[in-house]
Amino acid sequence: MNMHTTPVAGRSASFHGILLMLLGILLFSINDVMGKWLVATYSVGQVLLLRSAAALVVLTAAIWYRGERLYFPSAPGLYILRIVFSTLEVACFYWAVMWLPLADVMTCYLAAPIYVAAIAAVWLKERIDLLRVSVIAVGFVGVVLALRPSSETLTLPVTVALVGSLCFALLMITTRRLRDTSGTSLVLGQTLGALVFGAIASPFGWVSPSSLDFVLLSLLGLIAMTGHICVNRSLRLAPASVVAPFQYTLIVWAIILGYLVFGDIAELWTIIGAAVICGAGVALIVIERRARRAIAASPPSPAPSGQPFPSAET
Repeated sequence: MNMHTTPVAGRSASFHGILLMLLGILLFSINDVMGKWLVATYSVGQVLLLRSAAALVVLTAAIWYRGERLYFPSAPGLYILRIVFSTLEVACFYWAVMWLPLADVMTCYLAAPIYVAAIAAVWLKERIDLLRVSVIAVGFVGVVLALRPSSETLTLPVTVALVGSLCFALLMITTRRLRDTSGTSLVLGQTLGALVFGAIASPFGWVSPSSLDFVLLSLLGLIAMTGHICVNRSLRLAPASVVAPFQYTLIVWAIILGYLVFGDIAELWTIIGAAVICGAGVALIVIERRARRAIAASPPSPAPSGQPFPSAET
């Protein structure tokens, strides 16, 4: 009986995992739209301060309710470096969306897995073959198509978006190196880092928020945290290679919501570049899935020469 029910249960788990990934990405998209709306009135520092304060209250309550114990990270230097990367990437994101259409910024950030694959080969000394190199190169072509860098298009906001996406890639790399650190500790560090940055930067240009805006500023952190919960649960229900490609629906929501809320019309080259980037990202996921299957099917080696390329999960 179990032999007949297990595949059905597996398909059901994957289906629910996909639904949770789609919901999580939708929540992230709503969070991004709210953030773009709010930074038109409030400084990036103020947005990060109130957003992080609300998230910290909920996170602290959850830790207390579950009776969870937090341990000092085994690699404190790398842990602090991760906090720096996470703070810089979110600050760059909010700063960039002040001036650029949401779809343009999200296209930059969706290229992060391409950067991860390239950086991991150099920093982590991970094995990389010609096929992966080719896919990474195609992904960079997508970035060039989307941004069409020139003296006119490579403006300061675009540069900030690129720096933010690079910091996001470095965030994923450091997260990979901190596998032994609990997810709660990682989220807590990110929240505290953004809170400290906001506390330092918010006094410059502080604007007293209205009641409605105060609620929206507080909801930023809560919506993002709920999105993370959905994504993390999705990755527990289904393999990353099954649910990860659905993260690229983010660019679809960015185009749709950017048009409906802000009247932004995505340029053709941005859409083409985003499609190339998404295709390269999905190709890397497929390559990784096949590589892991091959390693799992091969007989164990007494002296392994390296480790498989890990997935870029946060």
